[in-house]
Amino acid sequence: MSPDTIKVLKEKVFDKTKWMQFPRDVVIGHDVLNQITPVCEDLKLGRSSLLISGKNTMERAGRTVQDLLSRTGTVKVFIAEEISPKIIHEAEHAAQDMDFVVGVGGGRVIDTAKIVSYNIDRQFVSVPTAASHDGIASARASVPTGEGNVSLEAHPPLAIIADTGIIASAPHRLLAAGCADVISNYTAILDWELAHRIKGEPMSEYAIALSKMTAEILVKNADLIKPHQEQSAWFVTKALVSSGVAMSIAGSSRPASGGEHKFSHALDRLAPGKALHGESCGIGTIISMYLHGGDWRGIRESLKKIGAPVTPADLGISDEVAVKALLMAKTIRPERFTIFDMGITKESAEKLVQMLYSE
Repeated sequence: MSPDTIKVLKEKVFDKTKWMQFPRDVVIGHDVLNQITPVCEDLKLGRSSLLISGKNTMERAGRTVQDLLSRTGTVKVFIAEEISPKIIHEAEHAAQDMDFVVGVGGGRVIDTAKIVSYNIDRQFVSVPTAASHDGIASARASVPTGEGNVSLEAHPPLAIIADTGIIASAPHRLLAAGCADVISNYTAILDWELAHRIKGEPMSEYAIALSKMTAEILVKNADLIKPHQEQSAWFVTKALVSSGVAMSIAGSSRPASGGEHKFSHALDRLAPGKALHGESCGIGTIISMYLHGGDWRGIRESLKKIGAPVTPADLGISDEVAVKALLMAKTIRPERFTIFDMGITKESAEKLVQMLYSE
């Protein structure tokens, strides 16, 4: 074998590596809070934990989790009524001597626990009390700042304990928002494929396939999503976990976050507190699917069946603000190329918003 041939063979040696992190134990179902102790023992997490919760969610589920964990170890409680750098810092200090972190609550509590566990290098157990977005299983967390929400790196929970009875008892608006967040995967992957074609951005076909399948299941079964039914909570929670796994496969939020999420973050800045994350993502998904030439009417109809908003008026937001959000979207995470970055004018943005109301 010639020296040149050996050199070519050496150059072709496969050396690609990838580190994927997934939840190890996922328990979803009726009255499963009592599984938290055996799950923590199975994962050998230790005997001391910081339980992060909110005031209301502490009463709904946190007290039960505290009682269960305290039978075999030490539990310190930290109430996080909001998510902010100050609260995160205080929770990190409280968790310093603890073996692991447990988040019991909605999106803000789960994100707080996720960031704390990541920053101080402790394992994290997610106990959602609502299925409002895919943060219950993902490796990203959203923190509000003066300039809008910032997406921070974290790691996925090592375990998820999702009690469908508790989740079903939450306001239906939260479950509908969770559905809309998963359905937005449809256009997120279209944007990812667009960025791959135009910008040469690497993509994962495995992550895309899982993300698309998860969105399709909810769209095709939108009639099954009913208020305060455990079957609906079961269905949506499983979809949210699958969406989180797709992000873990991708190593980023790409399979679940495209232009519709940039639109959502823009709305957060322009009309803070008006819309839940998943709600504004759902509206952004209708617009994005229209721009991609897909079945935007089918998406809109599915969101209606689920009970999610489909127009700015449904959220109490003016059309003018929605137009501004569409124009602002390209400035949100400009490194993430989407169809909203392809030259939307004020006139076209106004037409897109009006399209949401069309029959």
